[in-house]
Formats: sequence, C-alpha cells, structure tokens
Amino acid sequence: MYVYADNAATTAVSKTALDAMLPYFTEEYGNASSLHTPGQRAAEALLKARETVAKAINADAREIYFTGGGSEADNQAILTGAVLGARKGKKHIISTAFEHHAVLHTLEKLEKEGYEVTLLPVHENGVVTPEDVAAAIREDTALVTIMMVNNEIGTVQPIAEIGAVCREKGVLFHTDAVQAVGHLPVDVKALNVDMLSMAGHKFHGPKGVGALYARKGVAVANVIEGGQQERGKRGGTENIPAIVGMAAALEEAVGKLDQDMAYVTGLREKLIEGLSKIPHSRLNGDREKRNPGTVNFCFEGIEGEGLLLWLDAKGVAASSGSACTSGSLDPSHVLLALGLPHEIAHGSLRLSVDAWNTEEEIDHILAAVPEVVDYLRDMSPVWDELERGVTPHLI
Repeated sequence: MYVYADNAATTAVSKTALDAMLPYFTEEYGNASSLHTPGQRAAEALLKARETVAKAINADAREIYFTGGGSEADNQAILTGAVLGARKGKKHIISTAFEHHAVLHTLEKLEKEGYEVTLLPVHENGVVTPEDVAAAIREDTALVTIMMVNNEIGTVQPIAEIGAVCREKGVLFHTDAVQAVGHLPVDVKALNVDMLSMAGHKFHGPKGVGALYARKGVAVANVIEGGQQERGKRGGTENIPAIVGMAAALEEAVGKLDQDMAYVTGLREKLIEGLSKIPHSRLNGDREKRNPGTVNFCFEGIEGEGLLLWLDAKGVAASSGSACTSGSLDPSHVLLALGLPHEIAHGSLRLSVDAWNTEEEIDHILAAVPEVVDYLRDMSPVWDELERGVTPHLI
C-alpha cells in the first residue's frame, strides 16, 4: 500500500474537474477575448466559472479575479494594499511571522521600497489574536494580511474577529485562504475581509490557477501588464481549461463540505491519537482550532529529511512543511515562530489527509511512523545522548 498524505501540498485533479476541463483543450479552444463564436463560447465559460467561484464564497462575480495560483493572488492583494495605502501616505503593513513565503517575500520586497512591516509574534498554540492585531494598528497602517489556515500546522485563525477590528480601524484586510477554501466554510462577508486568495490545486482542481476576491470598491493593482483580461487587472490570455476545472472542483467541494469535514476530522483525530503515543513527540498547533486534515508532529532526536525518505520507502508520502521550501535545509520558520528550538523543529512531520483517504490508509501510516522513528533514533547519536542523560529531553 502507498498512502498519499501530502494534500496540503497539492491534491489530485478530481474526475469532475477533469471532465469539465477536457472540452476546452480540444473542442472549445477559443480565446475569450475574441469576438467570433468560438471566442464568445469561451467567454461564456469564463463568466460561468467566475459566477461559480463567487457563489462558493458568497461574493459577487465582479469581485473575482482569476490568477495563476495562490502565490500570485497573495502578491496582487498585498501590492494592492501597499499602493492604495501609499496614496494616502500610509506605508505600514501588519502580518505574522508564520505566513506562507508568498506573503513574507512580498513584504520583504516592499520593505526595500520604503514600507514598514510589523510581523506579529505567534502564540505557542499557533493562533494570532484580534487583540494583537488591534494593538499593532497605527495611523499609517495600510494593510493587515493574515492567513486563514496555516499551511504547515493547520491552525485556524480568528479571521472574522480580526476583520472586524480592521473594519473598525478603517484598514484593508487580506487573508490567504489557500488552505481553507474547499475545506472549511468560507463566506467573505461573514469573515469581514476585503481581499482573499485561493488556489485550485488545493481542492482537487488543476495546478497553475487561482483567484483573488477583492471587495467591490477595492481598486486592484496590476501585477501582470498586458491586455484587458480580468477587467484590465491581469494581462494575458485566460487559461480557460484550468479556470473551468477550478470552478468545477470548488463547486463539488462546497457541495459536500459538511460530510467531508466530519469524515476528514475523524481521520485527523485517529492520526493525532496514534502519533501521540510515540515517546517524546509533540503535536504542533492548537488541539482544536485546526482545519480538518492537517497534523504536524515533532519527534525528538531525529531529522525530518530522513524521516520523510524512510516513510516514502514504507509507502507514505508526507512532508516536513511547505512544499514551496522543501529544498531548504533550514528548520521550518513556522515552528520557530511557535518558539520551538532548532533541534526540535528539525524533526517535524506534516501529514495532510482529505476525503480521498481511507481508514486503512491511516492504519498504514500509524504502523509506519513509529517504526521509522524507532529506526532513526536507534542510529542517532543525538538520541543516544538524550537517553543517557548527557543532554536533557526537550519534549
């Protein structure tokens, strides 16, 4: 048995999404900007997809801008907030220390351009409080950007409450909801957000397509110049097959959301219960305030890279954090933000399951992980020193 437990990195394209996409590769291949009949059929498909995505998050179709993925949507939202703020003499942006690098790297770029960025510290449970945000807002704050669900540890942030603070203070609020859309209820009005990012491949749509919700009245800044596509806010011929596939996948996910949330939460709880039995292990992030499918553990005395390679050999596909930083040997910035020491953060494991996973697959994971952890500890000089009391256990 081989178990795919890295759904936070990407998901398989569903049959529903694939079937929706196929005609737009070979039969309905027109350019949506063309005035002829094939082009207008493509334009109709684009409009329908926009309406479908908007309905899924309780938005208006005119508030949806299709992008090349979640990272682009994050970039566009943050640059929008920066540009609009600068026009009013406001160049202060608030975020958190454990955002996705699509956010953090964009903020670093803006700092070099004269913006001031405040990264709020994260509490040990992986949750940011509205009070922290309120205390950080200044007269010159242009934007607050805080993710809805952390991509590594799965903690869910109090977005509606943070959004209410931002509304009261008159500050634009963006949330990276890439790990939330299609897995949790998302209502942009109830969440009090001005902008929200999503990515199709996180909910069984295709890769390379995402969307930015921008509330009516928010003048979206251009990231890609070119033609008049996306109402002049993103140049380039629209990827109609991917957009149609993303919309179909999202409609399907939202249609069975309650059922899937209950089922996946059960799988998650079984994982947590089983992995917690491994000595000197630690669940990262709040026990309750987390999305249905993400489990992140640290195991003392081992390295995450070896853990992943041996799990792969045992038939389990997992990760140690974000797939976007898998080439880095540094410990997770998310775990360091929680206050974990480097030697513990290095031994992390992220398992992310969804409705496509089975109880039998969870059993397979729970058999493989303790076996691999024991094997790696047996050959680890660090673990030997911990067991002999040369150095104290930290977990």
